[in-house]
Amino acid sequence: MSSSTILLPGQPLPSSLTAPPLPACGSGCYESNGRILASIVGIPRRDGSVVSVIGREESGNTPDVGSVVSRLTPQQAHLTLTTSNDRPLPETSEEFQGVIRISDIRLTERDKIKMGECFRLGDLVKAKVLSLGDARSYYLSTAANELGVMYAVSEAGNPLLPVSYQEMEDELTGTREKRKVAKPEGI
Repeated sequence: MSSSTILLPGQPLPSSLTAPPLPACGSGCYESNGRILASIVGIPRRDGSVVSVIGREESGNTPDVGSVVSRLTPQQAHLTLTTSNDRPLPETSEEFQGVIRISDIRLTERDKIKMGECFRLGDLVKAKVLSLGDARSYYLSTAANELGVMYAVSEAGNPLLPVSYQEMEDELTGTREKRKVAKPEGI
């Protein structure tokens, strides 16, 4: 059985992926009586000492990207993409570019959104890829609670900490600045 074979729940993973020492079980699989079995329909994979089964939902999702705001206009923010699904993008001669349109910042109150109150130059933003835009950039969205500004620096040059979904506070001076803040993970 090759690693590109589709497994059904309960089927053992190929011996080529589970060769001793027995790897740890990742998502989509479990251990039973010393054997690793698929728990979902999908393709088996081994990444170092962890095996997993990648299902249709996981393989077809649009990636979450980390990006840095490089230019702002009243209607859109231009970003340089730095990571995809928490992995650094390869260094190439051309940077990967993304655009967040004003209509893709939040799901609610779209008519009240002001780009300068959501992002500033240099902000580190977590976004989801909507689609391939033109030949030079991807269309991105921050229209979910877990998406938005992850890290920012105040006008005074100090790190900002999230206070609410639309404000961050300078940890030294206490001044607050508006941003479209990403909900911190684990909360």
